Amino acid sequence: MTAHAALTDLQTHKVENQPPVLADVNLFDADPGLESALDRAGGGWAARRVSAFGRAVGSAETLALGDLANRHPPELHAFDRYGARIDEVEFHPAYHSLLRLGLEEETASIAWTCDRPGGHAAHAAMTYLLTQAEAGVCCPLTMTYASVPTIRQNETLAAEWLPRVLTPAYDPRPASAATKGCATIGMAMTEKQGGSDVRANTTRAEPTGVDGEYVLTGHKWFCSAPMADGFLTLAQTDVGLTCFFAPRFMPDGLRNRIFIQRLKSKLGNRSNASAEIDYAGALAFRIGEEGRGVPAIMEMVRHTRLDCAVACAGMMRWGAVNAVHHAAHRRAFGRDLIDQPLMRPVLADLIVEAEAATALAFRVAKAFDAQDEGEAAFARMASAIAKFWITKRLPNHAYEAMECLGGNGFVEESGMPRLYREAPVNAIWEGSGNVNALDVLRAVAKDPRTLEAVLAEIDLARDGCTAFNSAVIQLKRDLTDATDRESRARRIVESLALCLQASLLIRGDAPEVAEVFVAGRLSGGMRGCYGSLPGGLPIGPVIERARLPI
Repeated sequence: MTAHAALTDLQTHKVENQPPVLADVNLFDADPGLESALDRAGGGWAARRVSAFGRAVGSAETLALGDLANRHPPELHAFDRYGARIDEVEFHPAYHSLLRLGLEEETASIAWTCDRPGGHAAHAAMTYLLTQAEAGVCCPLTMTYASVPTIRQNETLAAEWLPRVLTPAYDPRPASAATKGCATIGMAMTEKQGGSDVRANTTRAEPTGVDGEYVLTGHKWFCSAPMADGFLTLAQTDVGLTCFFAPRFMPDGLRNRIFIQRLKSKLGNRSNASAEIDYAGALAFRIGEEGRGVPAIMEMVRHTRLDCAVACAGMMRWGAVNAVHHAAHRRAFGRDLIDQPLMRPVLADLIVEAEAATALAFRVAKAFDAQDEGEAAFARMASAIAKFWITKRLPNHAYEAMECLGGNGFVEESGMPRLYREAPVNAIWEGSGNVNALDVLRAVAKDPRTLEAVLAEIDLARDGCTAFNSAVIQLKRDLTDATDRESRARRIVESLALCLQASLLIRGDAPEVAEVFVAGRLSGGMRGCYGSLPGGLPIGPVIERARLPI
């Protein structure tokens, strides 16, 4: 049967000129950009297991689970049938199946348990793949992964909890983590009156008299993954804002005094529960020094920001793959859509954007694995740059990919509306664009080595091409100009991101991708539209990088 042959006969007409179902494909083996990025980030040793994960995630069964988990969002049960407070969230079985897949395959733990460099890159690859099937479950996986460096700051807590956090298992029962042997971690920082300004938090922490033990009273406007076994959170002491760990169940097995007021009704991320909670004398354990809560929890935030960038790169890839798949099997105006002159640069542009995002996200993951100070300095700044830029590029990318499917892309069954609804969340979560842009400026002011490390990485491709060299010269001019620097922060970070991406692609193993990226981003820049590439570019080989063997 040809791609355009009838799929089935109906009473009134034949169903034809429709693409085959996009499923049962190994999402790792069919993604040369990911395979290269994983290898360059030091995670090549994990390619075989990541490939197996890519096959599992790309199966028709797993993709169907993602659809089910979103069609049946979580429900809050604050009370049981007898009126007792239980504060439990009920998820569809599909959600549990997907979360179990991610945890058992070590998505949340491999970065910390592997015995060689490249663990963060392996984690990033698995997150990148899973988010293509369903992004919502990646939230608890990310926070469980990212909690480790913050929990480590309390040796007693780490000795008790990290073995559970790093156990590749899933037990959703509402019970003490001590009885389950494994654990997931959530986070609750923001409050109504402050939002991103966490120093405006009013939740109070009072010591119990036992060293390091406190009770919390207050609220949290956003609590991510309210069914997690423990939460990293912020509260005020007499000294100032401090980081705490609040278990969902007390050491004696009773429920901690953490009450869910309601679940958020969200634009996207519907399979995942986000809650408003009250602490009404909740038991908590201090992490780090009193008054040093922001530095303590920022260790977690930096890692969640990495995952924001990685997840968006994965969603870009899925959007581009869907667009190319449709175009390859749809005939319009006398020829295959993929061969239409005006469609080809659109598809190429979508693919290049996804591969540039992947290259940058995995370069940050590589820096998280390194031990030397230069890489640590690079990670501090590049994580904010990547989070700012890649998350902002996704929403328009998702829309453009949807448009490639025409009216079919606008209906739920295509999966594209879910992708589009999901697209904005990572730009907002873990610091909005302005917060990340200002974090870049603060990093420069606090430690100039961060900027030096990023510029050194960019300069590794300084002989790449004239357009790239000109962009780097202009970037350095902008960086030395102190006039209204804060109001120009977005523009500066945008330029840093583009030059970093260009440098990585120029030094990569796909020169056609680098050529299209530089021509479309640095030589005059985009004018707000994907597909507005100059002529004469090697877009054919670029398009083939996202054509799946279906």
